[in-house]
Amino acid sequence: MKRTVEAQIGDQTIAFETGKMARQADGSVVVSCGETVVLVTVVAEKEEKNLGFLPLTIEYQEKMYAAGRIPGSYFRREIGRPSERETLICRLIDRPLRPLFPDGYASETQVIATVFSADPQVEPDVLAMNGASMALSLSDIPFAGPIAAARVGYINGSYVLNPTKALQEKATINLVVAGTRNAVVMVEGKAQEASEDEVLQAIFFAHAGMQPLIDIQLQWQKEIGRPKRVVTAPQVDVQLKQRVEQAAATGLDAVLNTAEKTVRSERYAALRQEVQNLLADEADDVAPQVNELLDDYRKKRMRAQIVEQGLRLDGRSFTEVRPISCEVGVLPRAHGSALFTRGETQALVVSTLGSERDEQHVEGLAGDVFRRFMLHYNFPPFCVGEVRPLRGPSRRDIGHGTLARRGIEAVLPAGDSFPYTLRVVSEVLESNGSSSMATVCGASLALMDAGVPIKTPVSGVAMGLIKEGETVVVLTDIIGDEDHLGDMDFKVVGTGSGITGLQMDIKIDGVDRDIMGRALEQARDARLHILDKMEEALAAPREAVSQHAPRFMTLRINPDKIRDIIGPGGKVIREMTTEYDSKIDVEDDGTVKIFSNNTEAANALMRRIEEMTAVPEVGRIYEGEVRTIKDFGAFVQIMPGTDGMVHISELKNERVKKVTDVVQEGDIIKVKVIDIDSRGRIRLSRKAALAEGEE
Repeated sequence: MKRTVEAQIGDQTIAFETGKMARQADGSVVVSCGETVVLVTVVAEKEEKNLGFLPLTIEYQEKMYAAGRIPGSYFRREIGRPSERETLICRLIDRPLRPLFPDGYASETQVIATVFSADPQVEPDVLAMNGASMALSLSDIPFAGPIAAARVGYINGSYVLNPTKALQEKATINLVVAGTRNAVVMVEGKAQEASEDEVLQAIFFAHAGMQPLIDIQLQWQKEIGRPKRVVTAPQVDVQLKQRVEQAAATGLDAVLNTAEKTVRSERYAALRQEVQNLLADEADDVAPQVNELLDDYRKKRMRAQIVEQGLRLDGRSFTEVRPISCEVGVLPRAHGSALFTRGETQALVVSTLGSERDEQHVEGLAGDVFRRFMLHYNFPPFCVGEVRPLRGPSRRDIGHGTLARRGIEAVLPAGDSFPYTLRVVSEVLESNGSSSMATVCGASLALMDAGVPIKTPVSGVAMGLIKEGETVVVLTDIIGDEDHLGDMDFKVVGTGSGITGLQMDIKIDGVDRDIMGRALEQARDARLHILDKMEEALAAPREAVSQHAPRFMTLRINPDKIRDIIGPGGKVIREMTTEYDSKIDVEDDGTVKIFSNNTEAANALMRRIEEMTAVPEVGRIYEGEVRTIKDFGAFVQIMPGTDGMVHISELKNERVKKVTDVVQEGDIIKVKVIDIDSRGRIRLSRKAALAEGEE
């Protein structure tokens, strides 16, 4: 049976429809706003599989027909691999949903969001997030929702809920927030050096504004939702649990008081094997149960040690940042490079400068986009001592790279003043938490090392949370185990003046305003401390770009002369590109941009273009070649492609009987431009040039 309901969120009306499309799915909802339409379906296998993890898959796909476009790929259809944007929105949907599935649920579950129609002013990502929660709420799949999502912008001093695409371009804060009835569960977005208070107000403005979407989902769940499947919570063998804890108690003390990650991991692996050996006779195939119980015991003990004793695994205080080491210029041929090390996390970050032709071309629903700044994050297996095949960037790699890119974008110079294309690559060499934030710090240093005049340095830090009952501990600069065993991963990026990017994920029901405010304040203190350490390595951008970076020069020519540079079929510009080993970009307004790795070649190319495109000036003396002789005078080429005529009477002061008595074809002579008529014909005088030379 078809049902429709609407909610007013800010200035927009969001509509939900069910019972008409995709009725064989366990749950399906069509979400629309303006002319954007998204179908979200959920399906779960009836048989459960004991995989040891939640088998949840989130897929988001944008169909080009939604925007009235034909894909530009060779096959003229959407390719199988999701685009970077689709991958990022998959993560956006996944992160608030995943913690809300019950322990013990093990059916393979798939959420698919498909954009059927795209309004240029209405983003589909937030619609897909709300649709996923609604579809799960209506299905029989166990889900402790609902959640709702909204975008918030800070525009001209006011907070705006779900701003249009045009308004987002004016926003100094642009966040996507997801939450339950009582708490925030996810935040992601960027800002233009916003204060902690402005960001906090934006988050909870969005949380308050999304409540009608929670109301609608609860109402529909009650009226037309299917009964939820019964999930049997994992049964704990109490006796075996006690035996595991008794056997591991002493050894776990040593594990939890080992600061170095590798040694701690080795000790825990040895303890695991020891406990398995001790309990091998307890039951058949006891190892999996022992491993799970031991992991739970480690988590409980680590959290208790932090909350009750105030001791972190590596001995730091709750607000202390790990030791930091920064180096710049570590690679001799790179345009800019930095090695940033914080504790046992290390990133080698390299920056490369290119021309406008190196911009990234991205095809999407909104049309073709050219990206001037790219930041790529790589997390090879060796950085955590693992062996696995290299298969290109993962969803995590893309997400971490995008977070870092958003944080850096706020301080980049404008293209008009610094017209280079910029690519930054982060190679994570070691990882024990916060590698994305190490990437931010390294990227800032690498750009400055390359001579990119960024507005101010940027740093980042990851905050954690341990919540036991009413006791709340906020941790600064979390390590890997604190992320894995804790309740929150809150990454904050910014300058000395404010926040430029943030991302928060949690594993509990949500966080309130007080907890988030504490986390932001602690993050600010840590960010400033890290910036001080970075300043010791490099305080400001270098005065000039690297000697290995391409040289950029620009000149303005008469637009009518563009064809002279291009040549027939692009022949001339190709020849010059090869001859001078340079890149040449010519714009319609006559702006010519030259990029070259060789300064001398760039200067020579500029002189060549100036000669080719120069316009003769009346009264100026030129040196030219006699190309043709006639009875009445000689034609002289005063610049490439430009000839003028010297009348026989203008060859000498005295009377000349024959032109050849004075000049021959091929002679190089000096002539003065004495007139250019309305048809562009140039009159030259040799005798005027001679007279001026004598003077």
